[in-house]
Amino acid sequence: MNTVSAVRNRILELCGDRDITVNGLATMSGLPPSSVKNILYGRSLNPKIITIKMICDGVGITLGEFFCTDEFDKLEQELQ
Repeated sequence: MNTVSAVRNRILELCGDRDITVNGLATMSGLPPSSVKNILYGRSLNPKIITIKMICDGVGITLGEFFCTDEFDKLEQELQ
């Protein structure tokens, strides 16, 4: 598991928990649907923190809550 996959999984989890579509999430977050889809489909390999913050604002959570999961806690260091 890498960080990009963990971000993608977290976004999908938030959509599932709130029973919203990716397009619905984008609308709630004030983002173009393509921005969210690029993260989900792996075309965005380094999503900006401001984009993640906008997603958090859209679903009413903090950045801390976004990243406070076992999946993020278990990530290994990534050297590129």
